[in-house]
Amino acid sequence: MRSPTVFHSHKSLSEMKTWLGFSPGLHLSLGIWVVIAAQTLQNAKAEITCASCASPVQLHVRELKLGRSTDPTEEPHTLKQIRIEFRDQDPEVDAQHETGESGEHVHRFPQHVSSEGVSTKKDESGSGEFRHSASDGAGDTEKIEDAALRRAKRSRPEFSETGRTDMDAEAPEDWGSLFDGHKKARSEFGWNRGKAGGNNRQDETKLIGTTFSLTGDSAHNHAVVYWSGQNSSVILILTKLYDFHIGSVTESTLWRSTDYGSTYERMNDKVGSKTVLSYLYVCPTNKRKIMVLTDPEFESSVLISSDEGASYQKYRLTFYVLSLLFHPTEEDWALAYSHDQKLYSSVDFGRKWQIIHERVTPNRFYWSVSGLDKELDLVHMEAHTPDGNVQYVTCQAPMCTEVNRNYPFPGYIDISSLVVQDDYIFIQVPTSGRASYYVSYKRDSFIQIKLPKYSLPKDLHIVSTDEKQVFAAVQEWNQNDTYNLYLSDTRGIYFTLAMENVKTTRGIGGNQMLDLYEVAGIKGMLIANKRQDNQVKTYMTYNKGREWRLLQAPPTDLDGNDIHCILPFCSLHLQLQMSENPYLSGAISTKATAPGIIVATGNIGAELSYNNVGMFISSDAGNSWRQIFEEEHNVWFLDKGGAIVAVKQPSVPTRHLWVSFDEGRQWTQHSFSLVPLFVDGVLVEAGADNQIMTFFGHFSHRSEWQLIKIDYKSIFSGKCTEEDYQTWHLHNQGEPCVMGQKQIYMKRRPGNYCMLGEDYSSILSAESCICRAHDFECDYGYERRSDGNCRPSFWFNPSTVSRSCSQGQNYLNSTGYRKVVLNNCTKGVKEMYTARKQQCPNRPPKGLMLTIKDGKLAANLGSNVTFLVHLDEGDSLHTNIQLDFGDGTAVSYSNLSWTEEGIKHIYKSAGIFRVTALAENTLGYDSKTLFLHVTCPVEHVRLIAPFVVIKNKEVNITAVALPSHSRTVTYFWWLDNNTEPLITLDGSISHTFPNDGMHTITVQVAAANSIRQDTKTIAVRGFFKSLLLSFSPNLDEFNPDIPEWRQDVGRVIKRALLQVILSALPQVSDFPEDQLLVAVFPGVPTAAELFLLPHNNQSEGKKKSEEGLEQVSDIIVSALNQNLVEFELKPGVRVIVYNTQLTLAPLVDSNPRHSSSALLMLLLVVFLGLAVFLIYKFKRKIPWINIYAEVNQEKEQEMIGSVGQGDSAPKITLSEFSTSKELTEKQLDARVKRGVGTACESTREIPNCTSV
Repeated sequence: MRSPTVFHSHKSLSEMKTWLGFSPGLHLSLGIWVVIAAQTLQNAKAEITCASCASPVQLHVRELKLGRSTDPTEEPHTLKQIRIEFRDQDPEVDAQHETGESGEHVHRFPQHVSSEGVSTKKDESGSGEFRHSASDGAGDTEKIEDAALRRAKRSRPEFSETGRTDMDAEAPEDWGSLFDGHKKARSEFGWNRGKAGGNNRQDETKLIGTTFSLTGDSAHNHAVVYWSGQNSSVILILTKLYDFHIGSVTESTLWRSTDYGSTYERMNDKVGSKTVLSYLYVCPTNKRKIMVLTDPEFESSVLISSDEGASYQKYRLTFYVLSLLFHPTEEDWALAYSHDQKLYSSVDFGRKWQIIHERVTPNRFYWSVSGLDKELDLVHMEAHTPDGNVQYVTCQAPMCTEVNRNYPFPGYIDISSLVVQDDYIFIQVPTSGRASYYVSYKRDSFIQIKLPKYSLPKDLHIVSTDEKQVFAAVQEWNQNDTYNLYLSDTRGIYFTLAMENVKTTRGIGGNQMLDLYEVAGIKGMLIANKRQDNQVKTYMTYNKGREWRLLQAPPTDLDGNDIHCILPFCSLHLQLQMSENPYLSGAISTKATAPGIIVATGNIGAELSYNNVGMFISSDAGNSWRQIFEEEHNVWFLDKGGAIVAVKQPSVPTRHLWVSFDEGRQWTQHSFSLVPLFVDGVLVEAGADNQIMTFFGHFSHRSEWQLIKIDYKSIFSGKCTEEDYQTWHLHNQGEPCVMGQKQIYMKRRPGNYCMLGEDYSSILSAESCICRAHDFECDYGYERRSDGNCRPSFWFNPSTVSRSCSQGQNYLNSTGYRKVVLNNCTKGVKEMYTARKQQCPNRPPKGLMLTIKDGKLAANLGSNVTFLVHLDEGDSLHTNIQLDFGDGTAVSYSNLSWTEEGIKHIYKSAGIFRVTALAENTLGYDSKTLFLHVTCPVEHVRLIAPFVVIKNKEVNITAVALPSHSRTVTYFWWLDNNTEPLITLDGSISHTFPNDGMHTITVQVAAANSIRQDTKTIAVRGFFKSLLLSFSPNLDEFNPDIPEWRQDVGRVIKRALLQVILSALPQVSDFPEDQLLVAVFPGVPTAAELFLLPHNNQSEGKKKSEEGLEQVSDIIVSALNQNLVEFELKPGVRVIVYNTQLTLAPLVDSNPRHSSSALLMLLLVVFLGLAVFLIYKFKRKIPWINIYAEVNQEKEQEMIGSVGQGDSAPKITLSEFSTSKELTEKQLDARVKRGVGTACESTREIPNCTSV
């Protein structure tokens, strides 16, 4: 499987984090952290990968990696680490992209910072880096950033973390032997013995080599190494000093070698002596073109070279580049992602940039895929809308305007879920319940991915897509630290279970790594660690998960002693953690040009263990195993797998390496350095006429960077001839047919020291086999039972026929089996297990489903709502579809094919609508109903409540929302200090205030995605008086009719009235302001209401308080009638306050009063009749006085009028009065015309702003 692309969610998804543990020693030790940034493997790689798939695709936000785990015995806080970064390039980009790879992501280092000590971020581009870090002292808890790490002494046991990138396991010529299947790195184990399996040569050969020190860079704690390959002799190294105090790079040095690393030239003068460089990138289709970015803390520029780094041109940038994506075929085309989420394109290799789109999700942009996309310059991206939603967008890079943009998926998608990879495009759709995943195969319409019905995934990752099917890792609802492995059909739609409970391990940065490894060179062979009955065991398969079996342990140990290990109680278990550093082999290694050879770290026993481990090798694709070392070694394949090189783990310095020419049976020792070296990594050149390895490391913690170039040609005796080879037949425990064919390989005879050469091919022949049962897996909806047969799952109905199957047509009826993808068997039982063609039956509609395209049951008023109608069973071409939208309109279609793109409808009013779909044919019908909430955002809310209310009397409070739409608005009422609101669907409530004082009422009105709020303060008293006020007309000229102005004018009126009271009562030195309340009404003519409130302290008695209010009210009425109350609005503008009433309103009391006098009642009736007669006869408007009438506890307050002060005041509604021609009457007339209830924020039943 080739490297997959990141899917999900949210985050960059390709981190592989690994700790390497080391043993203590008497020497100084050096820890390493490696992140590879090879420039060939191209676009966003996936978040999970199997060990040989460089990186995975993630559909969820969580990160799941296929990589190595952290040994539980490690103590990361004792780290002292330096960091180096290696970059290598894959020259065969064209071949890679023919398989569907869409480009290459390369990320800026500062983007990947971790708080977990030494950590790495997977480089989407496939480019790599080696970084070193350190923390002083044991138990140092300082968080070490991923961006650069400090160097420290090797004075105690350490752990090293390595980083990996997306390396193509099938590109040996490009990456050399180290990239093919080197997946994972291991943790610390003590060195017991320096012993290797087999008989070793006793004579030690000194390899020819040269050493070069990067003089002057001993303080630099970060380095990037680039070697282009393709027989190029140029190596580039960028070293940097990262300052943790300021969080940036402060120094850098660029080195260049033109002789395969024998000597290096300092290039600072060529790029600018004061220029601080941050990253180096190389064009994957033309390795002579190099792009170097400066550190943005100093300047934002790019340096471009077209001669393999010999000379540079500098160009200024207006943005800070976080990541780059090179085009898979056009060498000058690139995409750049900026720190402010903008995507830029360049067609001249970075000299000029043009913005493509804003608000683009990080790492969710892809170049076109050759053979699938029509335009070479097409860009796939995931972009955010202004309202925060996420869409899948495509457009052509040069002219990516809104007009030219397309939206292949019409709805919104989840953030960080877009993946464009090989023949497939994946997205995840936001839903409130189960996650929904969709796939587009070869750019067809998106179809929902079908997992088993009750898998209920919490997390889903795409592992690989390169073998004409999709590997997916799914964490289901009942799993926590394991994943299930699923395989799809060719279109990536229907998934079946391949293995349950594959082990995962959480890495240092919190990401999870999946223990799954694909063996390079053997199609269909996988190795996985499965958790079963609280034990982890290693299994392998030769047919893509159709059958799994345990690994047979070696018969003897290194000393030749028998090992009694009987299956299934005892077996060999392998560690499958991949190395994040491609220049250290990791726990398991294979190579495509060395088929059948597997080298891995493991143990023998009942379950996987991290104790008492050793190194094991298989020469026959896992059928048998031998132990080769008792300690962990890094392993590389030389000469296309013809030779195996082993070097001890870098916890201790070494100057020796071991070489085997007979698949690990015998090992010879060679020295490569006079001084022991802490090996940080090894570069291996492949596909060249010369045979060169380059070791990177340090002699001590204070030494310069050491680069040792080794020519290993001397270990070979010459080029192999025909007599030096023998054949090897691939088999599965004696079964010669693997993946439906017999495969014969050519290998060098054991003991020959000849070189295979560049024209060596391992595959000799392949012959198809007769199909048998093991060549077929269970189809979707079927499960394999204990008898080995596939039976329908309890939730699956095998008689279900697709709705697209119409009468007179044919369909393929599954037998419960499907052939393993890429299995090459022929004839045999193929016809028996292959789906059979049958005629479509005539059947009634069944399983009708009605949904909304965006998955929501709410829509905004005026928006276009798209309804989707789906029919599980029935003849879609002969079934009538009717859809009633619930607003009085409906549509009808003669068949279901007309509804495939959805049925669109626009609602013109808000409300809750019952939408009903009906499917009907001659044999029956089916219906489905949903309720759609069409809402309109609230733009304004006004709370209508009285200014003063009587204690223990029920009062109405109303909220008016604009625009007003019933049944779609929710009201939240907070009364006083209540912590929980009263929630209603009606805009009016009734409430009784039991206590005197000032009370606050707040209402929030929610509709659609909007919430509006209004607040009022109400005075509550046992009794009070009020009267209406009017003003001279000049006040209206300055009335802006806003709440703030009304409040300020009310305060001015209040001060004027206080002056009148104090002047009339010389014996009173201070009149309490809280006894006066002036409320100015909205609108013009300007009017107000004056409230006289009793003092809060009523210790002198209620009667005395009432007498006091009577005295004050007489003073105010007298002053108003004499036009003595006035105020200055502005210089030269004086406003006179008038009394709108003839007399002051009587007291409003909370105590109930009872009248039993019949005579009094008669007088009231007579007076009321007289008043009505006068109004009708003379049609004059009588000045009015409003009072708050006495009401029973159960009645709500109402507005009444009176002509005198007394308990027997007759009740007259305000609208029954007429107006006079005097000024006061004109103002009152205008006030009545505009509607007292509306203008004063009240209703007739709620006298909140009128006098009563």
